[in-house]
Amino acid sequence: MNTEQLNRALYGSKLRVYALMRRTTYVLTILSVGLLIYTHGVVESPVDLQSLYFAIDAILAVFVLIYFLRILYSFERVKFLRRTWFEGTLMVIILVNQVGTYLLDFPVVYNIFENIGIPLSVEVYRVVVSLYMLVLLIIELLETKVHLKTLQLKPGTVFIMSFILLILIGTGLFMLPKMTTVQGSMRFIDALFMATSAACVTGLAVVDPGTYFTFSGQVVLLMLVQLGGLGIVTFATFFASIMRQGIGLKQHVAMHELLEGENLFSSQGLLKQLVVLTFVIEGIGATIVFMTWGPQVEFPNLGSKIFYSIFHAVSAFCNAGFSLYPAGFYTEPVRFSYIMHLAIAFIIIFGGIGFPTIVDVLSPKAMRTRMDAPWKNWKLLTRITIYTSAALIALGTIGFFLLEYYNTLADLSFAEALIASFFQSVATRTAGFNSVDISQLTTPTMLMFIFLMFIGASPGSTGGGIKTTTFVVILLAVIATIRGKKNLEIGNRSIPHSVAYKAFSVFAFAAILNMVAVFILTISDGQFDVIRLALEQVSAFATVGYSTGITAALSDMGKMVLILSMYIGRVGTLTLALALSTRVPSSDYKYPSAHLPVG
Repeated sequence: MNTEQLNRALYGSKLRVYALMRRTTYVLTILSVGLLIYTHGVVESPVDLQSLYFAIDAILAVFVLIYFLRILYSFERVKFLRRTWFEGTLMVIILVNQVGTYLLDFPVVYNIFENIGIPLSVEVYRVVVSLYMLVLLIIELLETKVHLKTLQLKPGTVFIMSFILLILIGTGLFMLPKMTTVQGSMRFIDALFMATSAACVTGLAVVDPGTYFTFSGQVVLLMLVQLGGLGIVTFATFFASIMRQGIGLKQHVAMHELLEGENLFSSQGLLKQLVVLTFVIEGIGATIVFMTWGPQVEFPNLGSKIFYSIFHAVSAFCNAGFSLYPAGFYTEPVRFSYIMHLAIAFIIIFGGIGFPTIVDVLSPKAMRTRMDAPWKNWKLLTRITIYTSAALIALGTIGFFLLEYYNTLADLSFAEALIASFFQSVATRTAGFNSVDISQLTTPTMLMFIFLMFIGASPGSTGGGIKTTTFVVILLAVIATIRGKKNLEIGNRSIPHSVAYKAFSVFAFAAILNMVAVFILTISDGQFDVIRLALEQVSAFATVGYSTGITAALSDMGKMVLILSMYIGRVGTLTLALALSTRVPSSDYKYPSAHLPVG
């Protein structure tokens, strides 16, 4: 039977088989994820664990069968294989491992990875496959648009709710008994705090992730950081593409060129490009970190070294600042791995300058264009982002070096002090990693940190704060007002007044929020100095993660204040305000002008 005859024979049953496969995939995906959570979070008995693993492997085998049926019923099979190459690779791995494990008594995945010192490889493999199927399920459900049409939610509302859902899932997972090394489950408020800090890529912690969480708990933490870091781009882009309208990711700080179509929703397939760029940068970063730990840093096995490298690279790119060391990079002997500190710093910079800038500078298409036309300049957003970031990094480096040279840098050589100053300057605005003792900083240094954290990263990035472009627009507006100019101008371009209004709105919302939060913290946790509380609060709002060591000692009310600040800082003050507000029915009118003295 040739291909055409086979297609004709299958054509009549294609719709019924596809419907059956879809329903089966829905049920089994949810079942496999539930079994994995139950297995890794609750069950202790080896006999029960073995039975559950067998059930999960049986579900994975059904996934392979369904994939082969999809190939069979896809009448353009070569195109289907090319389009689903990643899923096909996973299915081949599953098939080989299942045949080896249950027919040849040779578990392929286990033997390969166990021999090079990577334990729990089979569990990780099962989790990866099940999560991939879950992602496919969610995408397929979203593409049906049934529930979105029913709910009629604003895109901004869907965006902010996606983070709430991620936080609640993380909270539930952290409260499972096997996620922590202590007896019983984690307190709800502490689990909520850690899940919010991870999903909002902040890095503040009420427990030490390296010792308090089991390997399963650390994997959950890593996944929340990755999803939270990509969330501001992927969730927004994906939901916007479904609803056929953008949510204005950078509406509070965007330049005119950005709003004229060169935003995150402007090109087909940009979501895929951003995800690939993220994993490429994180992969290269993890490789560099792996090679630069330093000879004095010891790991129990190769698998642990690989996991630590991946964890810190992802945490750095997502600007999360979580570390598996109790005192961050100030912990000995990591404190002296200066080459690794520089590697982490540059990964943080890539995560903080924003995806539009990364695409404009590093994408193959952009690099080819500049090779053909070297005189062609970067886009305006790219120039503002890079020059402002460089200026703030230089300011922070010099300021920290001068303010802390006889304090936290006193025991370091000149070169070591310079590297430490550069590292803290980079990490202060977005990431929250530390290579010095933050609790010993002087008051002027803390005030400088609060200023840098408040500005934060760039639009479209994984970092927080009011964003560098907001800071530049406000600065330009102040200069224009002082000089008596009617228009805001930069790079031979005029900035619309609407952008300036949004920039001042973001600044006002952020300033008021932080002042109110610090006021509440001085009531709920008055035993701490106001400067330490202010550092903690601004660090939470700007999703930085710096702390003088008081986070775990805060009251439950204080923790709730920081939780809300982290969430609002992550989704954006203006995005949250626009999502919750009701628009005026019309703005096509103007009242008579009135003079109101200000200043």
